[in-house]
Amino acid sequence: MPEIRSVRPGDLPALIEVFWRGVHEGAAPRYDADQRHAWLPERPSEIVFADRLDGQDVLVGEVAGVPAGFATCTAAGNLDLLFVAPEARRSGLAAALLTAIENRARAAGLTRLDTRASDMARPFLARHGWQVVAPAPQVRDGICLSATDMRRDL
Repeated sequence: MPEIRSVRPGDLPALIEVFWRGVHEGAAPRYDADQRHAWLPERPSEIVFADRLDGQDVLVGEVAGVPAGFATCTAAGNLDLLFVAPEARRSGLAAALLTAIENRARAAGLTRLDTRASDMARPFLARHGWQVVAPAPQVRDGICLSATDMRRDL
């Protein structure tokens, strides 16, 4: 059973690795190599990633004491990131992270969450009660990345 906890000092290198692998390995079934490179052309530095996470609620999922996934949510209710290491897929870790984020959002008084979901995340989120709002393709470096805006009423 995974442990879900708040982010700790020193977690950034592991979270960056999960993010990198989530895009470049985990998203391979739905995005080709050019799309994955456009999505995340290089591993973010700790400074850049810390800036991205600043002000967000960041939860870490550990498996056997090692960070294997994470989820982030803004105070306004935007699920920004939800990634698990490829070997942790279908283990229940992503579902546990999502449930924890939703519970924290409810506790903070939010009544809805929203996100821009990748093609990898869309079916997972739909299974967990999220609704499609609209297609939201992204263009990065001239390459189209399909995505979908979704929401979840809490």
